[in-house]
Amino acid sequence: MSEPRKILVTSALPYANGSIHLGHMLEYIQTDMWVRFQKHRGNQCIYVCADDAHGSAIMLRAEKEGITPEQLIDNVKAEHSADFADFLVDFDNFHSTHSDENRELSSMIYTRLRDAGHIATRSITQYFDPEKLMFLADRFIKGTCPKCGTEDQYGDNCEKCGATYAPTDLKNPKSAISGATPVLKESQHFFFKLPDFDAMLKSWTRSGTLQEAVANKIAEWLDAGLQQWDISRDAPYFGFEIPGEPGKYFYVWLDAPIGYMASFKNLCARRPDLDFDAYWAKDSTTELYHFIGKDIVNFHALFWPAMLEGAGFRKPTAINVHGYLTVNGQKMSKSRGTFIKARTYLDNLPPEYLRYYYAAKLSRGVDDLDLNLEDFVQKVNSDLIGKVVNIASRCAGFIHKGNAGVLVAGNAAPELTDAFLAAAPGIAEAYEARDFARAMREIMGLADRANAYIADKAPWSLAKQEGKQDEVQAVCALGINLFRQLVIFLKPVLPLLAADAEKFLNVAPLTWGDHLTLLSDHQLNPFLALMTRIDPVKVQAMSDASKEDLTVSQTSVAPQGNGELVKEPLAAEIDFDAFAAVDLRVALILKAEHVEGADKLLRLTLDIGDEQRNVFSGIKSAYPNPAELEGRLTMMIANLKPRKMRFGISEGMVMAAGPGGEEIYLLSPDSGAKPGQRIK
Repeated sequence: MSEPRKILVTSALPYANGSIHLGHMLEYIQTDMWVRFQKHRGNQCIYVCADDAHGSAIMLRAEKEGITPEQLIDNVKAEHSADFADFLVDFDNFHSTHSDENRELSSMIYTRLRDAGHIATRSITQYFDPEKLMFLADRFIKGTCPKCGTEDQYGDNCEKCGATYAPTDLKNPKSAISGATPVLKESQHFFFKLPDFDAMLKSWTRSGTLQEAVANKIAEWLDAGLQQWDISRDAPYFGFEIPGEPGKYFYVWLDAPIGYMASFKNLCARRPDLDFDAYWAKDSTTELYHFIGKDIVNFHALFWPAMLEGAGFRKPTAINVHGYLTVNGQKMSKSRGTFIKARTYLDNLPPEYLRYYYAAKLSRGVDDLDLNLEDFVQKVNSDLIGKVVNIASRCAGFIHKGNAGVLVAGNAAPELTDAFLAAAPGIAEAYEARDFARAMREIMGLADRANAYIADKAPWSLAKQEGKQDEVQAVCALGINLFRQLVIFLKPVLPLLAADAEKFLNVAPLTWGDHLTLLSDHQLNPFLALMTRIDPVKVQAMSDASKEDLTVSQTSVAPQGNGELVKEPLAAEIDFDAFAAVDLRVALILKAEHVEGADKLLRLTLDIGDEQRNVFSGIKSAYPNPAELEGRLTMMIANLKPRKMRFGISEGMVMAAGPGGEEIYLLSPDSGAKPGQRIK
């Protein structure tokens, strides 16, 4: 028997500036299932993570809320920890990058890089907010696009024409923080000399540490030539001050991955069986795996291994990259109720249903995963309740009633148990390769065979026949043993189901090796319902709870009976934040049609870039031939709470002006606008 492997696993650090949503949970559930599988197999597998707690955004949010950054990150950490725990994500340690361990390690790594000649310094010119007295990152600068003249664009790219540029190229720049006109100011910055590691990175990224698609993407950057990486920020900044450089701070992405090491070091202080150097020293023989999303590949597959190499630490065994989450085939949308926070899901549905659905969809590649809510209901109800739990519920009653809950000895169908045994190595291989979808397909294939066997033997019919009681017990004992096998295979995905099944089976916590044996002459505990079907009403309630509830104030002009315009009183004033919350988008009218039974409404099907919307608009009197609107661009409020009407759901509001009657005019953007562009 081989020695247990020693494995350290991390997930990307969630940013301590907001709530966890189901897109985030994809990664943590994926990682947790893999870690649980390793522990299930008897390996020593340690899973650490931490909140990413530094940066300007956290400093500014804390200031806005009137609390310290430390209070903010503590509050967010408590929220994150509760969400992860309730989704059964079992970290061995969940720490924070704002910790003594991370300060010590970040300073050590920087100092080693500096002393080895891998740090450069030079002056750069940046925009500076004279009111806020801080240098401005690109996202904190707005102005007029230098290419197309569109106003209110961010400091690095234009949302309208797609141009990229330096913040200093913007016309009429303004600070997004204070509104002040920024001034150009020089500052000395510190740079990590990434090109020093070009040869190492070209070799390491092609060594099997990355999926092929990821390695190919990294090769594009390597072939284009690596640039020095700016690793410093000027005060005020929430983070760690660079050793010996007052007023200069490590950029958040310098100390964030070091947070993996810091979280493990924090755990080592409480676990005498763990040695930090054994896992992180350059000659370490342990395994190190990072699970991340494809949006942060450059930090983990270029900057991070180069930092580790330059500072004398080991590099990851592999970096496992996954795609994004879509819901119902589209990007998550607040107005559609598909931008779902982890807590909103948990308030409505059990965590294991999502864990199983993700497992059933996750391959080892970097493709996006779609959470189709109708398919989610159908698949969970069909697979978990209709196939797996159904086996135990069909058999347990006969065993308790006919044999006082004792499983008889023997094996009524050796060919079937042999098939389960033969499938186990392939299922283990799929888990190891993170091909959870293949593992679930194979497991459910076995569940189908077990159900077919029970249906063929029909113990409910046999129980009514004279002299068939022994056969009933033999069939049902095998059914319970096959259920036990399925639970063993599913335990990394469904730990609560496994724990409840272990109580029913009256056994110690199951391990992977237990699939090699069958229970015989064994006393069961009373059977209790292990899972219930998903009620689609619960899924709808989750979606409804996720929708933004924004009230849009309007002013209008109404006609008198003689057609003369009279200005209506203005509505109550709103502040700028309320106005900025209105998401105004360019929309292409794909279809316009009359609404049967409605005197004033037209039904418009609108394309807003990455999704389509159904909107009812009271403009029928001005457009008696609605087909003439098709193909035209207009503007709509995209984040207005959907409104249930007698004729259906209206998912937004198109913008129009005029006195009424035939004089209503849909507002249109300037030529060159594209569906989905935000109007600012």
